[in-house]
Amino acid sequence: MNRKKLKRPTDAELTILEVLWERGPSSVREVHKVLNPIRPRAHTTTLKQMQVMTAKGLLVRDESRRPQVYRPAREDHQTRQQLVDHLIEGAFGGSACKLVMQALGSRDVSSQELSQIEQLLEKLEGSRE
Repeated sequence: MNRKKLKRPTDAELTILEVLWERGPSSVREVHKVLNPIRPRAHTTTLKQMQVMTAKGLLVRDESRRPQVYRPAREDHQTRQQLVDHLIEGAFGGSACKLVMQALGSRDVSSQELSQIEQLLEKLEGSRE
């Protein structure tokens, strides 16, 4: 499926997706219980948001169970890739290099993170030989 045709999650929807990626398939009540201390809202708000996410194709609802259980339609890395692709195209003119330079120049990067970046670069260079 073409990534550009998939709906991008909003920040609030991404928060719900994070809960589901971490916990696995969950009911609205379970998701609400995790989110409420962080971002207080009514249970019905969480329910409505998850229903909208289902309509957008971001969540899949298992109606064979009671209470109904929701799960992300795609894995976390697929959604993150879609978000990064959108950011690269929209804010960096299609240049992954500009994105990386901006990210590394605007934050403190730990030596562990730098090591992981170096390993990725070595892997990418090795795959091109």
